[in-house]
Amino acid sequence: MSVWAGVDIGSSSTKAVLVDEKGEIVASAIRRSGADFEMASTETYEDVLKSADLTKDDVAFCISTGYGRSNAPFSNGTKTEISCHGKGVYKLIPEAVTIIDIGGQDTKVIRIDKRGKRVDFKMNRKCAAGTGSFLEEIALRLDVPLERMNEVAEKATERVTLNSFCTVFAGTEILARIREGTSVENLARGVYESIISRVLEMDDMQGNVVFTGGVVAHNPILISILRESHGVDATVPPHPQIMGAYGAALFALESRQSP
Repeated sequence: MSVWAGVDIGSSSTKAVLVDEKGEIVASAIRRSGADFEMASTETYEDVLKSADLTKDDVAFCISTGYGRSNAPFSNGTKTEISCHGKGVYKLIPEAVTIIDIGGQDTKVIRIDKRGKRVDFKMNRKCAAGTGSFLEEIALRLDVPLERMNEVAEKATERVTLNSFCTVFAGTEILARIREGTSVENLARGVYESIISRVLEMDDMQGNVVFTGGVVAHNPILISILRESHGVDATVPPHPQIMGAYGAALFALESRQSP
């Protein structure tokens, strides 16, 4: 069988997706990106092929995307992660939407119209506040394993507002709150509240809102806070963490129609 591949080399994790001729996902794989993007992309690509019991010869075309998209030696071309997230979401939700992608190092707001064309785009470039690395750093401050942060935050009994968006200052503020006796559970929820506030600062959440990225995939409390505290409904598509890689694979599929 022939498949088309997409690889998203992010700052925190690398994702790979294979699709068939209908654009349906055949297999996917995720690895930590680490300090060697080329190795991460190659190993993740090998993982996804192995899981589908296929070889590189079965791949008709491959597109890479993400922070390290130029570090995939097997790729036939590259696309921006903005284009790929839009492509992947539109395939699953073919209508005008606002996409919020919370990644390891940045947060993106992407608006696409009813034809799937991008009409606007914003990115948080100033610092890591409100991103995956922010959450990871604060988890260390709270002495809570990152994978348990969502669970701990769901046990909160009071709403805590953190005044500092900066990762460094937020860490200092949290230490002060701990000294004052604020519970870890309430502080954990406050961290998620801070992330949502940061997203809302970037743009108005108008129309159909769709969240993608690894942060929302592992922390569904973000959607609960958005709905309960801000009255904004949002959709999370299946497998939100691989949406960029999925969009890249769809671009690869389109290559067969190119001259």
